[in-house]
Amino acid sequence: MDRHSPERPGGFIVLGEWAGILPGCRGGGKGSICIRMSDRHKTKTSRHLAILCLTAWDKERQAIQPYIESLIHSSALAGSDRHLAVMMVQGVLRQLQYLDYIIAGHAKHPLKKMKPLTLMTLRVGVYQLLFLDRVPDSAAVNETVKVMVEERQPRWMVNFVNGVLRNIGRQKDTLPGPDQAGEKDGTVLNHPEWLVHRWQERYGHEKTGQICRRNNREPVLVLRVNTRRCDAERLTGIFRKEGIAVRAGSYAPAALIVESHTGTVSGLPGYDQGFFHIQDEAAQLVTMLLGPFAGGGRHLDACAGLGGKTCQLAQLLPEEAEITAVEPNAHRFQLLQDNLKRLGLERKVRSFQGGVGDLAAHGPGLFHGILVDAPCSGTGVMGRHPDIRWNRSLQDLLSYQQRQLEILRQTVPLLRPGGVLVYATCSMEPEENEQVLDAFVTENPDFLPTNAADFLPGPAAGLVNQAGYFSPTPAEGLDGFFAARLVQAVR
Repeated sequence: MDRHSPERPGGFIVLGEWAGILPGCRGGGKGSICIRMSDRHKTKTSRHLAILCLTAWDKERQAIQPYIESLIHSSALAGSDRHLAVMMVQGVLRQLQYLDYIIAGHAKHPLKKMKPLTLMTLRVGVYQLLFLDRVPDSAAVNETVKVMVEERQPRWMVNFVNGVLRNIGRQKDTLPGPDQAGEKDGTVLNHPEWLVHRWQERYGHEKTGQICRRNNREPVLVLRVNTRRCDAERLTGIFRKEGIAVRAGSYAPAALIVESHTGTVSGLPGYDQGFFHIQDEAAQLVTMLLGPFAGGGRHLDACAGLGGKTCQLAQLLPEEAEITAVEPNAHRFQLLQDNLKRLGLERKVRSFQGGVGDLAAHGPGLFHGILVDAPCSGTGVMGRHPDIRWNRSLQDLLSYQQRQLEILRQTVPLLRPGGVLVYATCSMEPEENEQVLDAFVTENPDFLPTNAADFLPGPAAGLVNQAGYFSPTPAEGLDGFFAARLVQAVR
């Protein structure tokens, strides 16, 4: 994906999933935007900033995280209020169609004719009423209506929003839930129709419903234990001693799932000691496909991002192995260095700021294994980044495909004969996965696919399809991913 969204509600930084666009002003790149926090915005309430954030996003339909950074995290709100604001933003994006379904049933004014500010205010208010049990109905209504007043909206419009919210609040116990609402197939899936149709053709109606419903829930926090400093049993004991419920992952051996923490990741015990980093189980399993790791050798993470897979690779490989991590974006590159240092892995990894082509120009020699976790549409991680579902279009897939093929082609001269190439995306779309592999292997017939199941722990073998590709979906309880393991034949 674009790696543009590091933070889930509550401030959880997702290692390896951000484009590194600087908060406050982001210019010069594709789809770039610039938002500056004005003094008058710094003192707004969490509801006000959530509404402004969503209204700005709706106008541009770019990644939501830069708006969150510029309008919410740069504000004077206390930590708990920032958490509430982010939760409302992400929650509205997850339940967008359902919220509109409820509003349309209680508002005489058509949604398409409402001003963007009015509609977003209603969405934020209804989300609080129907999804935030700890927020009293009176606060959900009154504090949300105040935003309309502070935005100097006409009195009749303020009264309209107040009336709709109070009416929904009175009837909320009798309203259909997200799984019961809607006219098509009896459900509101909260995903764009073009994408739902594609998934239904590929996965069937039942599994598509499971994927969408999973995406509509707040994601769990998954950690990977830093096995060079700790182990899962010890870290579990540390968490439980602090009253934090955790459980082992279902597929990856070093995965822990945090069930009860609502604060920031940096507030978790063991964070400062580098005992873990955030990484979904699917991403953890992808890195294992570069194995076996019995010997040394030289390995390349060709799209390192913030370094989630780089850090895992540094833990899996023996001491004598060499690792190079490539990252072109300056901000992401600095965060990569910070993460390696916190985990005590900075001496294990050689970091290179630039692209794969730039690295090749420096004559780095040949690698035994190369991981290409390519930029993609991110359709597999819409649960963590709900804005993706509304930002993407069918045309985007072919654009990503060209970029993915370009990166793969740049790795060919860097892999030694007999070496392993792992291609991965957090997309579930054939244009970015199977079609990319087909085109690449056609151009490079000496790259031979191997069965991913042979290199994964037992429980994860069921996530490999008949073609031998790793292809889990959110229906299995983890991020949607794709990975193929190729071996270059010895000439």
